[in-house]
Amino acid sequence: MQYHNPVLLKESVDGLNIKEDGVYVDVTFGGGGHSREILSRLGPKGKLFGFDQDKDALQNTIEDPRFTLIHENFKFIKRFLRFYGVKKVDGILGDFGVSSHQFNEAERGFSTRFDARLDMRMNQGSKLSAYEVINEYGEDQLKKLFYEYADLKNAPKLARLIVDARKEKPIESSEQLNDLLKPHLFKGKENKILAQIYQAIRIEVNQEIEVLKNFLKQTEELVVKNGRISLISYHSLEDRLVKRYIRSGLFEGEPEKDFYGNISVPFKKVGGLIVPSAEEIKENNRARSAKLRVAKKL
Repeated sequence: MQYHNPVLLKESVDGLNIKEDGVYVDVTFGGGGHSREILSRLGPKGKLFGFDQDKDALQNTIEDPRFTLIHENFKFIKRFLRFYGVKKVDGILGDFGVSSHQFNEAERGFSTRFDARLDMRMNQGSKLSAYEVINEYGEDQLKKLFYEYADLKNAPKLARLIVDARKEKPIESSEQLNDLLKPHLFKGKENKILAQIYQAIRIEVNQEIEVLKNFLKQTEELVVKNGRISLISYHSLEDRLVKRYIRSGLFEGEPEKDFYGNISVPFKKVGGLIVPSAEEIKENNRARSAKLRVAKKL
């Protein structure tokens, strides 16, 4: 899998409890690893839809009459499945990480390792890129972004550094951003903190939190009774949303109880939290922060 090494491949597809003639969706197609595994378990009447907004992923499409790849953000899952005449599905798989391909293509700007124009767009046709975030967001916006998406205590200082620097000239590349921030990060932890900063910018550029919320709310209507969702998260913000939604059908607050103290929730968790084995992490370091949660539609 040169494009992307699928994380928790067997565990996530096992979580779907696949029926041979079922209809399934892989909302993060990427290199197609999870999709190929799903197809290997489907019979001739089964169907699989893949979603990916990144045009680079289209080169990985699978020539199989049971498979359809939709070049769109998975926040539009319900709309585009209806276009294909599908109102209900038996299971949905989501792997919300950045693909190895996106990290390794220097010009995409996802990685701290390469000097590239600030970009980080998963949809290369999107208007908002990392350049606009760094050069046009107000100081308070940047501070909030670094607090909420990177959990950085020195968020005010970092926001001020960026705002002051861009008064002299635009911050156009990852090298410029790294050189500006590195001297002000904890010694010995510069690369780790830079990765957190890039994560925060990437989440903002791609509106990842809002997309995830939008998607999760649609699963309630799409998945048939006893159908499954199998979802892999990579940072605490995502995992918290997935966990809360499975538990309560909400992202904040608590569900209302009826007269008898019972609550009505759309899903019930199946098993506990699943994380990669030490062997998988050794083979694929990017799997180290992955968390898989599986739930069944009630």
